[in-house]
Amino acid sequence: MCGIVGIIGKGLAAPLLLDGLKRLEYRGYDSAGIATLVDGRIERRRAEGKLAALSALLETDPLPGTTGIGHTRWATHGAPSESNAHPHATGRVALVHNGIIENHAELRGELQAKGHLFRSQTDTEAVAQLVDRYLQDGLDPVAATARALKRLHGAFALALMFAGHPDLLIAARRGSPLAVGFGDAETYIGSDALALAPLTQQIAYLEEGDYAVLNGAGVRFFDENDRPVAREVKQTALSGAAIGKGNYRHFMQKEIHEQPAVIGDTLTQLVDPGTRAVALPPLGLDPRLLSRITIMACGTSYYAGMVARYWFEQIARIPTEVDIASEFRYRGAILPPGGLALCISQSGETADTLAALRYARTQGQRVVSLVNVPESSMARESDAVLRTLAGPEIGVASTKAFTTQLTALACLAVGIARARGAIHAAEEARLTAALLEVPERAAEVLGHDEAIEKLAAEVAEARDVLFLGRGTAYPIALEGALKLKEISYIHAEGYAAGEMKHGPIALIDERVPVIVIAPTDALFEKTASNLEEVVARKGRVIFLSDAQGAGRLSALAARTIVLPRVDPVVAPILYAIPVQLLAYHTAVKRGTDVDQPRNLAKSVTVE
Repeated sequence: MCGIVGIIGKGLAAPLLLDGLKRLEYRGYDSAGIATLVDGRIERRRAEGKLAALSALLETDPLPGTTGIGHTRWATHGAPSESNAHPHATGRVALVHNGIIENHAELRGELQAKGHLFRSQTDTEAVAQLVDRYLQDGLDPVAATARALKRLHGAFALALMFAGHPDLLIAARRGSPLAVGFGDAETYIGSDALALAPLTQQIAYLEEGDYAVLNGAGVRFFDENDRPVAREVKQTALSGAAIGKGNYRHFMQKEIHEQPAVIGDTLTQLVDPGTRAVALPPLGLDPRLLSRITIMACGTSYYAGMVARYWFEQIARIPTEVDIASEFRYRGAILPPGGLALCISQSGETADTLAALRYARTQGQRVVSLVNVPESSMARESDAVLRTLAGPEIGVASTKAFTTQLTALACLAVGIARARGAIHAAEEARLTAALLEVPERAAEVLGHDEAIEKLAAEVAEARDVLFLGRGTAYPIALEGALKLKEISYIHAEGYAAGEMKHGPIALIDERVPVIVIAPTDALFEKTASNLEEVVARKGRVIFLSDAQGAGRLSALAARTIVLPRVDPVVAPILYAIPVQLLAYHTAVKRGTDVDQPRNLAKSVTVE
C-alpha cells in the first residue's frame, strides 16, 4: 500500500520527505521517489527497491528545494521500476497517488489522441497528464485539479505540486485516507499522521471527496462540489497508538472507514483494469486438474470461506468444502488426490488453522494460504501465498481484513474459473469489472454511517438479535451476529433465512430486532417470503437491500438501509460493511471496550 508525504517548508524538503517515507514503510512497497521544486522546475529522484536505494541516490545526486512530495509504491499497474515509480510528472505538474483509477485506460486513450506522451505503465500517470491538459487549456492549478478530480473513477488519495508555484500543494481524497499538518509557516501532507509525527502535532483530515489547497501560511479545504468547508484541526499525541487512530474514536471505526482503500489495494495486485483479467500469483498447480478445494479457517475468516464456497462452486465449478479449523483435523478428514487446501487467517499465526494446514499437508494436499502477514508461519509453510493488503488491523474485531479476504477470494475464484474453462474471457471481464467497482461503492456505503448510528440506539436496547440471509448473504448474517456479540455483548444469532421455520421463528416477538440481508439476487423472492413471516409474528425488521429491494419490501420493515445496486457476486463484500457499522455503533452506545472486547485476543495462537 502506497505511502504519501508532502511538505511546504523553510528548509530542505528532501531529508524530511525521506524520513516521512521511512515512517510509512510498514505499508509495504517496492519503489520510492521524491520530487521538489528547484528554481521553479520539477526535479525528481526515483529508485526501484527499498528506501535505502533512494537514500543512496540522494547522497550522490542531492535534491534541493523547500517544497516537495514523496511516495512509496506498491506495484499495481506496471512492474516495479524507476519509470513506474512515483512521483509522476510532466513539465507542469508532479503528483503521487494511493489507490486505483478505474477509468485510467479511457483517460489515457483520450489524452494520447491529443498528443500527450505517456512514459509509464501506471494508472497514476493518466491523472498527471489530465491535470497537465487542463493547465495547457489555461486553467490555474486549483481549477485544473478540481476539474480533473471530477473525471476520476475509483478510490484514491493524491498530492500534487506545480512548476512555478513554490508555495502550493494540493491534496485530494476519495476512499483513501489523507491528513494535512500545520507547522510554523510550514504545511504538510501525509497518508496518516504517523508520517508527520516529527514535524507537527496539529493535524486535520480530509473527509470523503475533499481536496485541500496548501501554502506556507495555511490550508483551505473544499468539498467535492468545490464549496469551501472547515475541517477540525486536532492536537495529536506522539505515541503511535494515538496517532494511528487519526480523527476516529476507535481503531475499529478507523479500520471500517479504510475499507474502500484497502479493498482497492488488494484488487490492484490481482486484477488488471485494462484487460479486465485476473492475474493470480503462482499457485504451483494446474487448476484444470483440481479435484476439490478444502477451506480451513476460524471465526470471521471461516465466514469468508463460506462465501468463497459459493463462488468456487458456482463460478469455477469445483466441489468445495469449508471446515472450522479447530474441528477439521480431529474428524480424520479424507482428502482426495489432486486437492487444494486453502487456509485463511489475518495474522497467519492462528494455531488451529496452522494445525489444519499441517494435517492437510500429511494428506498430500497442495496448500495455499490467504494471509495479511506475508512473513507469518502459515505463509512460510504453504506452497503458495495469496495476500490481502489490509495493512495493520489493530481492532480485535476483524473488519477490513474480512472484506479484503472476500475480495482476494473472489479474484481467486474468477481466476481459477477462467483457467479451467468454466467461464470465458467475456464473463471474466464482466466479473472483474464488478469487482473493480467495489471500492467506490464501499465509499458510498460508508455514507450511511449516521443513519446506522441512529439505528444502533434501538439495537443497543435489545437482549437478542437475529440476522437472516440466503446464499452468499447467509455467511454475512453469521458475520453480523458475530460482530455484535464480540463487541456489544448482545446475544445474536445468524441463520439461513430458509431455516427460520425450523426453530428460530419461535424466538420472534416485538422485542427482537431481525436484520434481514437481502440484495436483489436470484434468491430475493425467497428471502422476501421469510421477511413477511417475521412481520406476521410482530418481529421488528431492519432491512438491508438496494433500491429495487427497498421498493419492494421497505413498507414492511421498521427500518431500511438502501445500499448501492451491484452484481450479486460482489454483494457480500459491500453488505459486510453496514453490519460492521451497526455492531460498532451499538457497542459505543453500550459503553463497551470496542477495540479490546473482553476475553478476546487479536491473534489466537493457542488451541
